[in-house]
Amino acid sequence: MNRRFFLRSGGIALASIGVSLSAPSFLERALLAQTRDRLTGGRRKTLIAIFQRGAVDGLNMVVPHGERAYYDLRPAIAIPTPQRGNAEAALDLDGFFGLHPVLTPFQSLWDTKRLAIVNAVGSPDNTRSHFDAQDYMESATPGRKGTPDGWVNRYLQSKTDPTRSLFRAVSMTQTMPRILQGSAPTLTISNLADFTIRAGRSSASVQGGFEAIYDKSVNDVLGGKGKETFEAVNFLKKANPGQYQPENGAQYPRSPFGNSLFQIAQLIKAGVGLEVAFTDIGGWDTHVNQGNSRGQLANRLQDFSGGIGALATDLGKLM
Repeated sequence: MNRRFFLRSGGIALASIGVSLSAPSFLERALLAQTRDRLTGGRRKTLIAIFQRGAVDGLNMVVPHGERAYYDLRPAIAIPTPQRGNAEAALDLDGFFGLHPVLTPFQSLWDTKRLAIVNAVGSPDNTRSHFDAQDYMESATPGRKGTPDGWVNRYLQSKTDPTRSLFRAVSMTQTMPRILQGSAPTLTISNLADFTIRAGRSSASVQGGFEAIYDKSVNDVLGGKGKETFEAVNFLKKANPGQYQPENGAQYPRSPFGNSLFQIAQLIKAGVGLEVAFTDIGGWDTHVNQGNSRGQLANRLQDFSGGIGALATDLGKLM
């Protein structure tokens, strides 16, 4: 294939030119898959899974303002009923439920029918341990701590695809989350710009040495996967993630969560075959300092909704 990488509006694309350059194999597969989908009229979607780590107060996030008992049982932290001109009142959704007042980005998504809320659901296991409950949510096997893989990885295992990309499943976190652990290949990248081999001043020579080892590997699987990994590293270097500019006036929060969604948007627009993206946001175990319309919970919700709202704006018609 005669291919060359070029950057356009922060996205990565492939264009055919007269210079013979070999595209990374993972990108060739992604390109072939996209071409197939275009010819068949299909469209590949990307699942973005976000985990709110801790124990978010769902009743103050999606407020049952039509329920009198909510106010009777929460005299100090209840969110006021919707009231025009009151910036601290709930944002009405349907006359009974409303959103916390800082969740304004979600209201616009609701009004345009791009947001659905599944209310009053949870784990059937009655553990009082946040750690166990979190594990069960990520493995999707309540009460069974020995499950070896996460539910997203099991989804990937069940859907084999010969055209899959090395970037098929990416977690924008520091470590591999439980939800993505398993036999299906996944990547953990905390920062696209740092996706490389780290060995101080010797990084370049160490990476070159590893690449040579994989090139000479007699094991086709080992050699192929190792080569693809280095292709991905080099590809992202050429892409220069630092120059990406969000579209449609999107402004991501200057927070780790906002940055992770910013980079997920970049991978989606890059066309590298991203099928599943994961990130998380902590700080929801607010205890006695939660507040109501203002306070600790409000601050977390503002970051949460601001990031998702910016992602929706940035992706535009890709949503």
